[in-house]
Amino acid sequence: MTDVLVVSLGSTAGLRAADEELAGALGRAGASVAVVAAAPQRDVRTLALTDLVWARAARAAAVRGLAEHRPRALLYVTTTAALLWPAPGAIRFDAPAAANRPGRHGLWQRPAERRRLAQAPLLVPQAVGALDEARIARDDPRAVVVPIPVEPSGPPAGAAARDLAAVAYAANPEKKGLDRVLAAWARVRRDGEELVVTGTDRVPRAEGVRATGPVSGAEHRALVRRARVYVTAPRREDYGLAQLEALADGAQLVTTPAPGPYAALPLARALDPRLVGDDLGPALRAALDDPVPGYAERALVALAPYRRAAVDRTVAERLLPALLSAAGRRTGPT
Repeated sequence: MTDVLVVSLGSTAGLRAADEELAGALGRAGASVAVVAAAPQRDVRTLALTDLVWARAARAAAVRGLAEHRPRALLYVTTTAALLWPAPGAIRFDAPAAANRPGRHGLWQRPAERRRLAQAPLLVPQAVGALDEARIARDDPRAVVVPIPVEPSGPPAGAAARDLAAVAYAANPEKKGLDRVLAAWARVRRDGEELVVTGTDRVPRAEGVRATGPVSGAEHRALVRRARVYVTAPRREDYGLAQLEALADGAQLVTTPAPGPYAALPLARALDPRLVGDDLGPALRAALDDPVPGYAERALVALAPYRRAAVDRTVAERLLPALLSAAGRRTGPT
């Protein structure tokens, strides 16, 4: 019998990496862990249909995992993975469909999600803001907040080593607000300053802008270690791992105050409130012309709850005991 079966949606590289991190933390806490992943799915036309095909794939993976591993506890990663579950289990999520699937995009997912969140014996949000959006009380005894751990990707870089003015990530240009970033950059950049955009080839040609296209996570973070500023203008941010990673690598975070759980937003405001605003132009110039002394060092202090050692403690002291306790409250297939 396996202690914990993790049912991974695994629909993106980021989700797969986060699931590996969580499984590793559970293993370091002393649990035997098995991970089953939904089979890759073809692209379909709508978000509602996309969630359906992935939910069906996650259900098939869970059925297979239950038969093979006979787990004491089940942990579904993302609410989508839990929508068609074959048996109740804990749910880990960054944001609910109630918030990121408005209108027709979440026509069937939102009511199904409400049922699953009510039925789950344990809730494992990545940030406390995810509970707020799901209309679940922060002091709900079923809730254990477990962030995705963040570590620096290399040795600290001094000011002299930061030869890039700014870096932006835009694998989804619309969601990440690339148009707003480029507009602000065009207004305020000075001769010799360069903005490097990673994650997409859909970048209009402009003075002082260079697009790398899709790059590996290691390549992206190597660029961030060279940048003075990481700039983003998301229209909504479910979690914002890239922003937390930028802070870990010593870049100043310039961002709009996007809705969503957005874990890095309160950190950015505390580190330098001038760098958070709807108008990115003044924020960019403040970061480039008048950086607050010791920003990178204070960012690492602020990130302490997100470091791997802290997350491992939460998993060992709170999550794993809660998972195994909740296993006794499972009511059977639904």
